[in-house]
Amino acid sequence: MESSGRAYGAGKAGEPFHPVEFVKRPRTILRLLSWMFAIIVFGCIVSEGYLNDECIYNGDVNACHYGVAIGIIAFLAATAFFVSDLIFPSITSAEKRKKIVMADMGFSGLWTFLYFVGFCYLTNAWAKTDHEANNNFGKGNAEAAIAFSFFSMFTWAGLTYLSVKDYREGTLSAFAPTYTDPSLDQSSAPYNSFPGAESGMQSSYQDPPFNQKETVPEYQPPTY
Repeated sequence: MESSGRAYGAGKAGEPFHPVEFVKRPRTILRLLSWMFAIIVFGCIVSEGYLNDECIYNGDVNACHYGVAIGIIAFLAATAFFVSDLIFPSITSAEKRKKIVMADMGFSGLWTFLYFVGFCYLTNAWAKTDHEANNNFGKGNAEAAIAFSFFSMFTWAGLTYLSVKDYREGTLSAFAPTYTDPSLDQSSAPYNSFPGAESGMQSSYQDPPFNQKETVPEYQPPTY
């Protein structure tokens, strides 16, 4: 199945690429923000998230592992989807476009939820941490990881919304009619029961013989 027009959020293949317009797209902006926030989340935890091999989030090593994991995977996924955004308009197969949009929609929705869980998890663990015992070690990094986990929820939620919108657009265009049957358009032409109905009707029609008037001679009395 080939795409001849707009399908799943992009125009037909072969259209010229405009870098400025691509960068200004809401999807590109959200993608780059998600990429940057992911680096901040896992970078802050990796750099100062451990003190004496213990996680600074109340000593809960799972909290550190969770924050690092979702950040690294989000970074890799944002990079992969950014590349797919670049090549997406050149893909002529509507089926391939559909699979990419569905993958983006599913991953973005899942990571919106996982970042929400991560935000709640890290916030709860940080609230229970004895900061004086750690001499406030890594406080700025720990709070930054929490803050950008919160911001990441909205960037991935925005990407989810855009993917759902593109998926609906592609689904509706797949069922749109591609032609109009001219035989169904009867608004401009009158209906004729048979060819030549108007021109030949009067010329070929003849009155029946019994309807003709006969000439009767007048009565003449006999002469004697």
